[in-house]
Parts: sequence; C-alpha cells; structure tokens
Amino acid sequence: MSEKNTIKKYTPILEPYGVEPNFVEEFGRIVKIYCNKGTFALKSIDPHKGSDFIRHVRTLYQKGYNRIVPIYPTVDGRYAVLHDHKLYYLMPWLPNEDRESYFKKHQQMFRELARLHILSSKEVKVEKEDREEHYENTLLELEKEQEFLDGYIEECENTEYMSPFQWMFCMYYHDVRQALKYSETKLKEWYEETKDDEKARVSIIHGKISPEHFLYDEKGYGYFTNFENAKFGSPSHDLLPFIARSLKTAPKQNNDCLEWIYTYFNYYPLRSDEMLLFLSYLAHPGPVIRICEKYHKSNKKKNERKYAQSLLKQYWLLKNTEYIVMRIDEMEREKKAQQEAQKETQDS
Repeated sequence: MSEKNTIKKYTPILEPYGVEPNFVEEFGRIVKIYCNKGTFALKSIDPHKGSDFIRHVRTLYQKGYNRIVPIYPTVDGRYAVLHDHKLYYLMPWLPNEDRESYFKKHQQMFRELARLHILSSKEVKVEKEDREEHYENTLLELEKEQEFLDGYIEECENTEYMSPFQWMFCMYYHDVRQALKYSETKLKEWYEETKDDEKARVSIIHGKISPEHFLYDEKGYGYFTNFENAKFGSPSHDLLPFIARSLKTAPKQNNDCLEWIYTYFNYYPLRSDEMLLFLSYLAHPGPVIRICEKYHKSNKKKNERKYAQSLLKQYWLLKNTEYIVMRIDEMEREKKAQQEAQKETQDS
C-alpha cells in the first residue's frame, strides 16, 4: 500500500480525535502516527473486548494508579472509535529507550505490578459450595494425572525395548511424581485453611504481563500497556504465566527470577492461604505430563527426536521451577519462624 493510501486509510479513524496524519507506519496491530500535534500510537482490538478494557483502565485511574500508557478521548469524549468492524484507541508513542539493565527493568515491572494489584484489590464473596467444588475438581484432576503417571511407568517398564522417550520418562518419573505430590499437598493445606472462609481477595489483573508491555517514557518512567485481557481475578494469574516463561531455559538456579518475585511480595504480600495456592499451582508439573500424554495417545508414527527434545525442555522447566518453589517455601518458613519467635519474646 502506498504512503498516500495508508494515510487515507487511517484519516477517518483519527478525525474524531482532531488528528491529521502527516505520515503513518504500520507495526502489526499498532500504527505509529506522525502529525503536527506529536507522535501517537493507534491500536486496533476486538470490539467485544472494548467495553471491559476501557472500564478496567478507568477503574485503575480512579483508584489512583497512573502508570498506564494514557488513552486519549475523542473530541466528543469517547475512548475508542469503531471502524470497519474493529475498535481503535489512541495513545502517546513512548520512546521506550532501555535505560535500565535487564534485571532492573523486570524489577521495576514487578514493583509496578504489585502497586497495580494492591490499589485495585477488593474482597469478594465466595460461596462455600463453590470453593468446595473448585477444590474437589482440582483434586480429581491431580489424581487422574497421578493414575496416568503410574500406569505409564508400568507400561514403559514392561516394554521389552523402550523407546528413547519412554526411557527418558522413566528417568524423570520420580521428580515429576514428587512435584505432583507437593502440588496436591499444598492444595489440601489451602482448602483446610480456607474451607470456612466466605471471602477472597481479587485485583484487576493485566492478563499478559511482559517486558514488551511495560514501556518507558522520555524521563525513564515505566508504564503498562496492552490491557485488553484485563479482568478481576487472583493476582497469581499475572504472576504464574510470566514465571513459567522466564524459567523456560537450560537448567539453572534463577535467583534473578526469585528476586523479582520477592520484589512483588515486598509490595503486595500474599496471605497464608494465597501463598499455599500460589505454590500449588507453581509446582504443578503440567507441561511434562501433557507431553507424555500426547506421546502416549498418538497413533501416528512418532518423531522420537522431536518428542524427546520436548520432554527434555519440559523437564528443565520442572527442575528450574522446583528450585524457585523450594526457595520460596524455605524463605516463608523462616519468616514464619522469626515472627513466632518475636511474638514469644514480646509475650514473655
């Protein structure tokens, strides 16, 4: 598309903002707009997500959280423009120059995420029956996974000539089983602690935390963008996917990731029951189990190398996660022991 036609394409969308484009650059769903009023970012989203997206961003502003890339209203006060079955919204174009190190940028992002969660935090009513149903359904899934692991290890060991994948599974079985058992134990502890509770804490969650969605302005301040998947839910729904992506590396003790997590906890401390559920979900060896189930169920001629590589990578993720889980568990037990010791000293 020629430059003239590209400008013509976006002119009717920008007209309600009083913006006349001089030059336009397209970067997927984001369009960089140059005009005499400055440089803007125009983004398109699914119209079905629009109302919730705008509502959650406005709620955060009302709660006093302003580290969000601003969304400009149109001249008549709308926060988005519907055009050709897409919803468009306009923001400033941030330079996003890296002034911080990789570690510092993540640390600042986790600090701002904690502030976002705590400012939008609220208590919601949870029916006892709903909590019990969630617990029983989750426990049932864990039991089914354990049955699969036990059945598959028996099948592998009874095979006269194991495939490379089956041999690797037998090597990893104990670690996978231990992770599953730990996840189940923490889930049971969580339920025992909360089965009589009538409320739970939720926050507005971003929905897709990533350094690509945390941008810097010319002064070096960081701002979240891309709130299209925002909703009220457990803050863990922001933390867990990001941690999992960060730990998809070769085996290593990722102390940077541990520090990012505790940067978050320093600003938004998890309650005892929240920590139990967080550890249960974090420790769950789902990716390893999924690849084993996929291999087991496949009736096609299997690509052993591809499956073995996938299993190895998921095992690395399991071991990297295990280090983080064990360190958090250890640090929380030490913290609890210190608190109890201080309490005894005060009471004596």
